Amino acid sequence: MSIDDAAYPRPLLVRQDWLSLDGPWRFLFDDEQRFKQPSDIREWPLTIKVPFPPESKASGISDRGFHSAYWYERDFEARPVRNGRIILHFGAVDYAAKVWVNGRLAVRHEGGHTPFSADITDVLNANGRQTVTVAVEDDPHDLTKPRGKQDWQLEPHAIWYPRTSGIWQTVWLERVADTYVQKIRWTPHVEGFAFTFEARIGGALSDDLTLEVLLCHEGRMLAHDRYGVVGSEVDRRIILSDPGIDDYRNELLWSPERPTLLDAEIRLRRGNAVIDEIRSYTALRSVTISRDRFMLNGRPYVLRLVLDQGYWADTLLAAPNDDALRKDVRLAKAMGFNGVRKHQKIENPRYLYWADRLGLLVWEEMPSAYRFTRTAIKRTVQEWTEAIERDYSHPCVIVWVPFNESWGVPELPSVNQHRHAVEALYHLTKTLDGTRPVIGNDGWESTATDIIGIHDYDANAEHIAQRYGTEIDPAHLFDRRRPGGRILTLDGYPHRGQPIMLTEFGGIAYVKGRALSRGAKAWGYSKATTDRQFLRLFSELMHAVVSSPLFSGFCYTQFTDTFQEMNGLLTADRTPKIPLKDIAKAVKQSRTYIQGGV
Repeated sequence: MSIDDAAYPRPLLVRQDWLSLDGPWRFLFDDEQRFKQPSDIREWPLTIKVPFPPESKASGISDRGFHSAYWYERDFEARPVRNGRIILHFGAVDYAAKVWVNGRLAVRHEGGHTPFSADITDVLNANGRQTVTVAVEDDPHDLTKPRGKQDWQLEPHAIWYPRTSGIWQTVWLERVADTYVQKIRWTPHVEGFAFTFEARIGGALSDDLTLEVLLCHEGRMLAHDRYGVVGSEVDRRIILSDPGIDDYRNELLWSPERPTLLDAEIRLRRGNAVIDEIRSYTALRSVTISRDRFMLNGRPYVLRLVLDQGYWADTLLAAPNDDALRKDVRLAKAMGFNGVRKHQKIENPRYLYWADRLGLLVWEEMPSAYRFTRTAIKRTVQEWTEAIERDYSHPCVIVWVPFNESWGVPELPSVNQHRHAVEALYHLTKTLDGTRPVIGNDGWESTATDIIGIHDYDANAEHIAQRYGTEIDPAHLFDRRRPGGRILTLDGYPHRGQPIMLTEFGGIAYVKGRALSRGAKAWGYSKATTDRQFLRLFSELMHAVVSSPLFSGFCYTQFTDTFQEMNGLLTADRTPKIPLKDIAKAVKQSRTYIQGGV
């Protein structure tokens, strides 16, 4: 079974022996929180299709009312194995989860966007018939949870959308040996033509463990190393043979134009016996900042991004299937964009897999909480740390964004605690990953940041051209301009030469055959009434942005219509509103783009 066909949930660490638990589960709402453990439940009135949230049509429940607690249960077959372990995985459960297997508590987890797992070997029934029960708490009114665009009102309003509660990514089992590879991590070093490879070994340890690593490209061996396991760790540098010829070196570099992946085979041995074997991949790719430019593989590279919120009408934040994720990557590329800003969502790892394989850059952004409290910051730090850990090795991920538009820290200009929170998350992110740029707070009110992102929804292309044109001195821009009524940088944090990018603009609403007003249920930041007008407004705005030497990148709002927001380039079902080739022509116009190379 290949990874492409199987939609393996964890594409950077693949084993053959696994089982999806997606499909029908028993289900009930527990708004009064009467039940404390599985044995308290006598009847299951509903059936839900996992991994679709109960608010979605695809789940079979389609209930968007206020609910604070949910229970799930299903039976499965899994026999205990000699000299092996059974691991139960959850891709994401929003928000706090407790999991029992055969009535015994297996794991607790808090955080709605990150994975967790449990070794359930010791609670399995010998006859092979097992039951897993999940209790979920997700208070829809709690604004101290990282919740992204999930609305706290009963009906979606403004730029917030239906909630996604409970299980919303794949639940799955895998069978491993008593000693197994638990985690791996790849760090590319383009300058040295090398990788840092890290692995953590779980289970029973011994002194005779070694780890074998093979790296290949299109059948050509690039490295074949074997390392001793020290304690439970391997942390080594793999240096590739460097021919010193640019053509060959560039062939191995990853970029959107040439997304070269290197296949990896990893074997854990006890003595000479292979006890665990996994497949992975990595890529030679660097992302850095050089003065006012973003650099890909050591060369200036202009980012052409589209804002993507990752919603579907019938499944909400959960993807309908793996093909839908692959289609979204292909559509973004077909429209001429070389990347996406995943807005207020930690996306499914399968999306990142397709972005890695097909060549699409990804800005990863932490979903916001909306109140500033100690609890909110602790929750954000925990979940953001888990997200970085999960996605560190994906070559497509090029920028981390812990805050957006001062959400959750609304008094940045005047309250030191809010400012310290942004600075702390910036420095924490740089500590956990020193290889990627970090935007502390995207949009305005910048403090600690590697890139200054500006959000400006002025619909007049001439205004955009004048505001950010050739004659504009950046010092005047930061002193005088206030898009959205907000200062661009806080006092004490002047522009220090970082790249400047227009990271939200556009938002032209267009629904064929309908006239839209700013206050309408279906709205955008401006409006068009015909195909021709939509293309003209889009092209004029794009030309004004692309032509500005001030910007080293941009992000257009947005990829698809999202519920009441009708300002997508595509409809919610991914139908282009105007021909893709016309969109791509506007996106790529009039500016030279340098492909990443050495």
